Amino acid sequence: MLDSSRAFSSFAVDDTAAAQRFYTETLDITVTGVAGMEEFGLLSLRLAPDRAVLVYPKPDFVPASYTVLHFPVDDIDKAVDELAARGVEFLRYDGFEHDARGIALGRPRNAWFTDPAGNVLGLVQD
Repeated sequence: MLDSSRAFSSFAVDDTAAAQRFYTETLDITVTGVAGMEEFGLLSLRLAPDRAVLVYPKPDFVPASYTVLHFPVDDIDKAVDELAARGVEFLRYDGFEHDARGIALGRPRNAWFTDPAGNVLGLVQD
């Protein structure tokens, strides 16, 4: 029934203006308001021509303690270096061995960071 639906993912933030700056300026993602929904402060992260993630404000927001969005990358070393140069700080988790930059060793290779709201985002290279 839903296998051909145009499902999408979403997550909340406490400040959509800060989210828009971060996703646009730091991550180089095209961010737009959602047409007809401007009064609600909804944002659309354009990840591909046919793929978007909805970001919405939530007054009693609490950051997710898990990864809300993964970004597959071809070269995680390069991606981490570029984001670190833009001020992104990478997280380290118990149970994972990390290199000096915060990249988890093993397969797949992962690196985690947060957006301004504290949501966990991840880079992954298989």
